[in-house]
Amino acid sequence: MTGNSRETSTGLYYNQIAMRILNICAYTWAIGGPARIIYDHTLEVLRQGHEVDILSPMTPGEKMYTVPEGARLIACARTTPLSNYYREFSIPMYRYLKEHINEYDVIHMHGIWHFGSLAPFLIPNKAVKVITIHGLLDKWAIAHSKWKKKLVTVLYQKRLLGKADLIQINNTDEEQDVIRYLGYRPKNMAIIPNGMKLSEYTNLPEKGLFRSKNGIAASKQIILFMGRLNIKKGLDLLLPAFMQVHAQLPDALLILAGPDDGYQAETEEFINRHNLGDRVRLVGMLTDTLKKEALSDADLFVLPSYSEGFSIAVLEAMTAGVPALVSDRVGFGDYIKKYQAAYLTPLTGEGVAEGLLKILQDEAYRSSISKKAFEMVKQNFDIRVVANQLLEEYKKVNKL
Repeated sequence: MTGNSRETSTGLYYNQIAMRILNICAYTWAIGGPARIIYDHTLEVLRQGHEVDILSPMTPGEKMYTVPEGARLIACARTTPLSNYYREFSIPMYRYLKEHINEYDVIHMHGIWHFGSLAPFLIPNKAVKVITIHGLLDKWAIAHSKWKKKLVTVLYQKRLLGKADLIQINNTDEEQDVIRYLGYRPKNMAIIPNGMKLSEYTNLPEKGLFRSKNGIAASKQIILFMGRLNIKKGLDLLLPAFMQVHAQLPDALLILAGPDDGYQAETEEFINRHNLGDRVRLVGMLTDTLKKEALSDADLFVLPSYSEGFSIAVLEAMTAGVPALVSDRVGFGDYIKKYQAAYLTPLTGEGVAEGLLKILQDEAYRSSISKKAFEMVKQNFDIRVVANQLLEEYKKVNKL
């Protein structure tokens, strides 16, 4: 750690200790939210004079997420076939940690149940160890791959959570998840939400580009789903709900943007069985400018998810001014209720259909919720504020 002098938001300088921070995460476009969170947080942390490395297990052919200028990505090959059963297992990652772990002041592990959240505890070191849960102790998440999670719990996961210097959670729901899992409230837990760099999504590409590239007429109303094609995202509710919507609004078009994560075959089968090929389009994962073009042209964003840690996709849509239909499981349902910032749907097909119709048919309502959503994001989830909260927690547990 070294001393440094930085400018505050008021233009004043203060002396601070520069930290060297290592994030451990599968830093790919396919992983979605956690990579985006690391990216935004790193931009602010670098601006304040700290150093950031990102240690990521990778499979050949995966598209790595954009790396902020000034940060360093250390890509380590996953060790197959074991990594197919034990997530993110990587011998090269372990070797890197064994050689370099004592160079870091903070090791921040993103997620649990995987090798990256175990490895830093296997090697003696003095770094502050931070774990962000990312919604993975939610009841829905716990119920899936249950036997594997029970095994990992017995072997080490519960014990290591108790040994972490800091557990970052995003909301009070996650707080209860951790307490239920551990059987007590750990002293080393702090509620810090995820944040957004607002300028990234307030200056969008001009309208019409996504429509033009995909042959979508201006008369069509675009319902945009953006996320991994996984059952937990509520696709089993969205697809039948869209059938009801399309029967009343034949110009409605559902765009499913995201990589396959176990539910693409079922999605395609539903589309074919109900002859929806010209009404539902799978466009794959959209990144960078393509994603922003889709948000610019969308009339509505939808995510009726069963389980999210803290949905960055929803924050992106809200920052972009797209009215949203979401469940209260997206990670900040309490804020959405307070601000009336979206249509909060019950987790039923009928509820989702009702919400889609309300937004698409009521222009004044669309305008109202999109304006309230932007205010909610601006007042509570600006990355400059959120990053400072996390840095202060780093310093507190590091006794700086």
